[in-house]
Amino acid sequence: MSLPELFIIAVGLSMDAFAVSICKGLCMPRMNWRNAVIAGLYFGGFQAGMPVIGYLLGSQFKEAITSYDHWIAFVLLGIIGINMIKESFSKDEVECTDCSLDPKNMFMLAIATSIDALAVGVTFAFLKVQIIPAVSFIGVTTFTLSVAGIKVGNVFGTRFKSKAEFAGGVILILMGIKILLQHLFGM
Repeated sequence: MSLPELFIIAVGLSMDAFAVSICKGLCMPRMNWRNAVIAGLYFGGFQAGMPVIGYLLGSQFKEAITSYDHWIAFVLLGIIGINMIKESFSKDEVECTDCSLDPKNMFMLAIATSIDALAVGVTFAFLKVQIIPAVSFIGVTTFTLSVAGIKVGNVFGTRFKSKAEFAGGVILILMGIKILLQHLFGM
């Protein structure tokens, strides 16, 4: 997997954490860089850790399903992308009144925003991606976007939340299509 492809996946995966960070920043009366870094570490850490778990699980089954692994990657990325797009149009907006960064709250949010990264880790196993550089890149990208999300939320509010989720969904669907086409047509 090339660096630009990995960057596109990293940005797509980071959009949920970015959206939640916007909400956290929205309720902060003043921008607090310490809190932004804490949020970035939670979200970036989990976005890096979950693909490792998925990769380890996927590696166990890789040999049994190599003839149709590209279809699995396509379906997983497509489902994740469609769900993100669907959420972007949802009228049930989560209230952004809790800017607490207590460990229990952040742990739950970090898991919730990184579940899709677990499925991407399974896909990485099928594609034989070098996992350590890949997850490091995803973690750093998510950290950076989460810190930026706190700032954006503090300055602009929730105006970009649904657009970020929509963009992330489209990116993941396009990557799934690209993987499928590469395997089917040797592109």
